[in-house]
Amino acid sequence: MSEQMRTALSIAGSDSSGGAGIQADMKTMSAHGIYAMTAITALTAQNTTGVTSIREVTPSFLSDQLDAVFSDIFPDAVKIGMVSSAALIRVIAQKLKQYGARHIVVDPVMVATSGARLMQDEALGTLKSELLPLAEVVTPNIPEAEILSGMEISSAADMEKAAKYISESYRCAVLLKGGHDLNDANDLLFRDGAAKWFYGRRIHNPNTHGTGCTLSSAIASNLACGMNLDEAVRRAKEYISGALAAMLDLGQGRGPMNHLFDLRSEFIRGTAP
Repeated sequence: MSEQMRTALSIAGSDSSGGAGIQADMKTMSAHGIYAMTAITALTAQNTTGVTSIREVTPSFLSDQLDAVFSDIFPDAVKIGMVSSAALIRVIAQKLKQYGARHIVVDPVMVATSGARLMQDEALGTLKSELLPLAEVVTPNIPEAEILSGMEISSAADMEKAAKYISESYRCAVLLKGGHDLNDANDLLFRDGAAKWFYGRRIHNPNTHGTGCTLSSAIASNLACGMNLDEAVRRAKEYISGALAAMLDLGQGRGPMNHLFDLRSEFIRGTAP
């Protein structure tokens, strides 16, 4: 009998351009040999130049999606991305506890690239009180970490202070991502009272749409495979570097990465007879 495939669930919004959200998560998980499942929190009409429309699902429909997945194909890891309302966050937290979900990775999507807030204050409070304490690791960028910690972050020392505060406040590990002109490509993992830096290589590629979604999905995929958190983060950063270095160039704005840069298949470049 062949080895059973590992599985992961993405709880996130749909990106119609395929570079972020559910679509990026599924590509990333597939690239890691993981069977990907989804529970969609919102539909978006977007492309590389921006988001034009969002339609959030109802809490009852999200609940039905989660029941359908957990009751049939139990995921080895769960990645949570864009969830903008308190009602949806409460449903997710309740279902994760009900089913005893494991290896939960939360990418707290709060701030758009433009700087606009994507999460209402009530939803932020619910995220802090109900969802973050369930996470094995939370993966904020600098603006998101400033919101979670209430601190201004302008140096590596500030990153360590904020990550420590978030980890101790919500009892989870924190991977605080560099970037935003601060420690670009270098990320800080704070867990169990200790900080560890992961240094990345700077890749001059303007097409970085979906990097946060992709990194958190890669970490979840690696945790699903049985890696410890340090190794899961290290391997995920290597994957992101490869996807960026492939220099995919699609669309008129900030384009996506090549999630399948390492895929080898006889069907990829075959020609029709």
